[in-house]
Amino acid sequence: MDARERLIVGLDVPTLGEAEKMVATLGDTVSFYKIGYQLVFAGGLEFARDLAKDGKKVFLDMKLLDIDNTVASGVENIAKMGMSMLTLHAYPKAMRAAVEAAKGSGLCLLGVTVLTSMDEADLTEAGYSGDPRSLVLRRAEQAREAGMGGIVCSAEESSVVREVVGPDMAIVTPGIRPSGSERGDQKRVMTPYDALRAGSTHLVVGRPIVKAPEPEQAAKAILDEMVLALWPANR
Repeated sequence: MDARERLIVGLDVPTLGEAEKMVATLGDTVSFYKIGYQLVFAGGLEFARDLAKDGKKVFLDMKLLDIDNTVASGVENIAKMGMSMLTLHAYPKAMRAAVEAAKGSGLCLLGVTVLTSMDEADLTEAGYSGDPRSLVLRRAEQAREAGMGGIVCSAEESSVVREVVGPDMAIVTPGIRPSGSERGDQKRVMTPYDALRAGSTHLVVGRPIVKAPEPEQAAKAILDEMVLALWPANR
C-alpha cells in the first residue's frame, strides 16, 4: 500500500453538507474516510454508501458491542453496504460472532482495544485494573485468536501490538497529530512518521485536516511525512 491508501480522514463534522464539502475539497488527494457516530446520526449511512459507490474506501467507526446475534446481524448488513473497515469493541464473544458473519465479504473487522482518549486513571474509574498497555495487549491477543482483520490502538502501543498479532493484521491508529498541532481530547498521540515507523498500517487523522485553513494542503503535508516513513531507505 502507498501512503494514500493508509491515510484515513475522519469526517468528524456535524452535517452532511460539511462532509460533502470536505470530500469535494480534498478531491483525489484522499481516498479513505472514517465515518463515526456524529455523522451517522445526521444521515451519514447513506453518505457512506455513496462514497463507496464513488470508489472511496469507508471505515465505519461504530464500535459495535451487543449480544452475539445482534452483532452478527449488524455486521452482515454493513458488509452489504460496501464498507472497507468496521470497528467493534474487542470482547471475545462479539468478535467471534462478527468474524463468522463477515466471512467472504472482504470487510476488515477491527477490534477496539482501549480508546486513545483514556489513560490509566480513566480505566481505574471505569472498573478496570492495570495499565492501558496491558489491557491493549490482552485484547489484541483475543482479536488475533478470533480471526479479526485488525486492531485499533494508540500508536504508542503499535510496536508491542505488532509482536502480539503478527505481520498480517492491520493496526489502525487514531490520535495522530502532526508536529506542532494540538492534542485536543486525545491523551496518547504520535506523529504520522513515528506511528508508521512504530508498526501502524493505517492512520486516522481528523481535526488536523478537517479543521485546517487549507485541508487539502494539510492532507498533502501528512502524506509527505508518511511517504518518508514508508521509504525503504528509512525503514
